[in-house]
Amino acid sequence: MIKYIFKKMLLSMKTRYDYDVRYMQDILKTSLGAFLKLMGFQTMSSHSGNLPPEPLYAARLRAIIWDDCGPCTQLVVNMALEEKVDPEIVRAIIDRNMDELPEEIALVVRFTEFVLAHNPEADDLREQILELWGQEGLITLAYCISSYRVYPALKYALGYGKACSRIKVNEDSLAPTRSDTLAMGAEHD
Repeated sequence: MIKYIFKKMLLSMKTRYDYDVRYMQDILKTSLGAFLKLMGFQTMSSHSGNLPPEPLYAARLRAIIWDDCGPCTQLVVNMALEEKVDPEIVRAIIDRNMDELPEEIALVVRFTEFVLAHNPEADDLREQILELWGQEGLITLAYCISSYRVYPALKYALGYGKACSRIKVNEDSLAPTRSDTLAMGAEHD
C-alpha cells in the first residue's frame, strides 16, 4: 500500500513539473528502504528556515547549475516560479547577471559559488549572510547548497543523466551561465 502511495506521489510530481521521475521510480521499485532514505533526504533539501524564496532559490539554482545544465535545473526553475519568485530574478540568477539582481540575492549567488569552489572569500560573505539572516539563515543556505548537488549526482550515477539543455523561464529559453569563480577554489585547496 505504501508503495502505491509513493507511486502516485511520483506521478503527481511528473505531471506538476513535467519532470522525468524514472530514477525515483526505479529506486522505489528496487528498494522501499532506499526510497524512504531519499524521501528523508528531501526533508533536508526542502528546508526553508526563515528565508524568503528569492535567496533560497538563488542558492538552489546556482548549486544545481554547478552540476547540471538540464532537467534538474529546469525543475528548480519551475519550483521557483511556482513560489512566485519574479521571472526576471530567476533569469538573472541563471544568467549570473549580477547587475540585475538585488544586492542580497547577488550576495547569495557569490556565496554559493565561493562555497562550492572552496574559495576562502566565502568567509567574508558568510559574515554578511549572518548579519542579514542570522545562524538559521546560514544553515538554510548551507542545506540548499549541499543538498541540491545530490540530485544530479544521483541521477548520473544511476544512468539518468542528460545532456545539457536550454532552460525555460516562462517564454524565454536560456543556457545556464557558469561562473569563472568555479576554478578559483582549486588554487586554495
